[in-house]
Amino acid sequence: MDPDAPSPTPQDARRAQARVVFRVCLGYTLVSTAIWFTLLLSGKDGGRWFGDTQVSWGKLGQLAFGILLFFGIYSYAFYGLKYWLLKRAGLSQSDLKSVFGNRLRDFELEALLSRHSERTLRIIDMIGRRGRMLVLVVASFGFVYARIRDNPSPDSLLIGLQSSLLDAVVMSWWMVLTFHSNGPLGHMCYGAHARVLDGILGRANVLCIGTLWNAFKFVMIPIGSQLTTLYPPRTYAVLYAFIWLSYATADFAAEIFGSIWGKHSIRVWGLGDLNRKSWVGVGAAFVCTLILNWSLVAANGLSTSWWVLGALIALLNPIVELVSPRGTDDFTMATSNALFCLGFGALFNMRT
Repeated sequence: MDPDAPSPTPQDARRAQARVVFRVCLGYTLVSTAIWFTLLLSGKDGGRWFGDTQVSWGKLGQLAFGILLFFGIYSYAFYGLKYWLLKRAGLSQSDLKSVFGNRLRDFELEALLSRHSERTLRIIDMIGRRGRMLVLVVASFGFVYARIRDNPSPDSLLIGLQSSLLDAVVMSWWMVLTFHSNGPLGHMCYGAHARVLDGILGRANVLCIGTLWNAFKFVMIPIGSQLTTLYPPRTYAVLYAFIWLSYATADFAAEIFGSIWGKHSIRVWGLGDLNRKSWVGVGAAFVCTLILNWSLVAANGLSTSWWVLGALIALLNPIVELVSPRGTDDFTMATSNALFCLGFGALFNMRT
């Protein structure tokens, strides 16, 4: 080791961490692609684990349309909104170019914060990130909830747990291939979603979230199959909501309320240059999730045990979100919800 070589800086460590995340996610994508390709060549269906693995022009058209609609139009529009808001906040052209690039060279969050308000940047991050996902989450989760409610069978519950492996492979490659892009493709995928306050690790955080999200849907298959044996079909829609809608509500509420009204004094760790959360966000996550869960229990006329389960899930979500490393909470919150429902159903008679 050269004694005259300069010591690594915190920025160097963050760049190294971002590259490690990229390589791990690339490895996951290669493995999932190999599984899909093997199933494709063998002509076998992926079953409950991987869904339909075969390729058709119709499926390719749906994927292309989905990418064009969500990333090419919808996400790019929120990138434009975030760009405009940051420009209004006083960021220069060079700042904006750096913020919306891959940030792996010549990006220093500390220098940016010396010239601009942290609270303003946090709120703009929240608008771009949560605004982009709000309609998608409400529409997709609400659609699945309605389908399960109208057709409460074990297979209907797995609608929310299954994933086509081809869909997951395509989306994983999209995120991996655009990771280093400083142009329109990178802006489509990461522009609205990558937080300014995550600094150098902004895109690594988003890539980790997306990769774990794809993995989560496969992890949930065996858990979901067990849940169908512990709960009656008429409760499957509420059970689905406790797992998915509860975590999404807690996640959204924590960032929205925390960004606007919170004082970020809670230090956490994970993928981000500035890792702090607020008690306002923690409290909002609990209250909003409790309101959602108890509203669903009341609307479906369920027993006292469901009121207790709804309250415990509402309490669990902000705790898990608080202790999870940044970039992993989507995975840990949803998985914790599912495992808690599994344990609760095994301990108490929920079949009545």
